[in-house]
Amino acid sequence: MQIAMVGLGRMGAGLTRRLLAAGHQVVAYDVNQDAVATLAANGATPAASLQQVAELLTAPRAVWVMVPAAYTDSTITDLSAILQPGDVVIDGGNSDWRDDIIRAEQLADRSIDYLDIGTSGGVWGEARGFCLMIGGPANVVERLAAIFSTLAPGIATAPRSQHRTGAPITAEDGWLHCGPTGAGHFVKMIHNGIEYGLMAAYAEGLAVLAAAGSGDIDQHHSAETAPLAHPEHFRYSFDLAAVTELWRRGSVVPSWLLDLLANALAESPNLTEFAGRVSDSGEGRWTAEASIALGVPTPVLTAALQSRFASQGNALFAGKAQSALRKQFGGHFELPPSDDSPGEPSSTGASSPP
Repeated sequence: MQIAMVGLGRMGAGLTRRLLAAGHQVVAYDVNQDAVATLAANGATPAASLQQVAELLTAPRAVWVMVPAAYTDSTITDLSAILQPGDVVIDGGNSDWRDDIIRAEQLADRSIDYLDIGTSGGVWGEARGFCLMIGGPANVVERLAAIFSTLAPGIATAPRSQHRTGAPITAEDGWLHCGPTGAGHFVKMIHNGIEYGLMAAYAEGLAVLAAAGSGDIDQHHSAETAPLAHPEHFRYSFDLAAVTELWRRGSVVPSWLLDLLANALAESPNLTEFAGRVSDSGEGRWTAEASIALGVPTPVLTAALQSRFASQGNALFAGKAQSALRKQFGGHFELPPSDDSPGEPSSTGASSPP
């Protein structure tokens, strides 16, 4: 089939190369023409402008937009002035599902279809396949099914669920028409909210393991510091890289995220190249907003989002305010940071004294 890819960053380029490898025709465009040239060398048809994208496609056209969120609306607006009735615009980025509803209505005024596709797979998707969560008209999804089947991982990538029989559904291939406009990005939003929670659970558990050698560290004893009551209970030196490797085999907590974490710790047991500032790109916030609007409790996912805010330094003023209050009501002076704070793994992934 023929399709255009607008936006050739890590994800857009991976999607393009996977399609090209399967024999699809891809018209490639990016504001960075070097990126276009790179994909042209892989077999894509280069375009120098959005207008040329439309000219190089055969009607009914399909244009997949994979640009940074800040440019999605303007890119779709520009395309709406160029494309023709019967064409389809696909937003494969991480958009707010509420924006999808607005965009689809605006494009419908010009008889242009719109699909929202939550795309998961990251930089590994080109080789492993991309999990696609799709929202929009069923007839358009059906028309582009060959594209989705190519991009998806395929049924062989996971064992079939025990009680499934008969012909496989598309979800078993790794793509699903989730419902009408916005449904794809809604499902992807929840997927990423769960991702926040899973990442936080692994990280918090490892942090406790990393601190489990604190009994071997000289304790500060003062009115301002609650001492470790039983240092003899915490004299363990855990190899975190080995522990995560262990959990990948036969435990009840394996996942691809754990695989990646084990790989990261094997490469860098101390994770010293990371400052611990965890970004949030929007999906966790939207998940929390949806849960509040629906009255559905999501304490784990919301706490994971809040921990990301704290990691970004947004808890600093709140900490200062609490220190100020303690000084005001009790004359408590804030202690300076300690060089022997627990939780720093050694070169083997274990806690060590200073």
